[in-house]
Amino acid sequence: MTLWHGLVTKAVPAVVTGVVGVAAWEAVAKAPWRKVTVGTTALGLRAARATGRKTKEGAERARLAVADVLAEATERIGEQVPPPAAGSTPTLIHEADDACH
Repeated sequence: MTLWHGLVTKAVPAVVTGVVGVAAWEAVAKAPWRKVTVGTTALGLRAARATGRKTKEGAERARLAVADVLAEATERIGEQVPPPAAGSTPTLIHEADDACH
């Protein structure tokens, strides 16, 4: 009888763990994982695109600010620099667009 009692004592935790595992697995299988995954991916894409857009805008503002300071410094030392022709100065946004083509 002690042998039987020892086997039952050792088997019960394994059976309980198995039952809990099966219940958890069935709950996971019923969860709408694809819907959640697609939604999370869409959110990540939106955030990445917004960050990229803000980065490009910030880089363009920095480029313009540096050009402004350079023009003022050049003016102070008495040099005349002709303004660039329209469309001749590539911007970061145009360079990035051209790199894709």
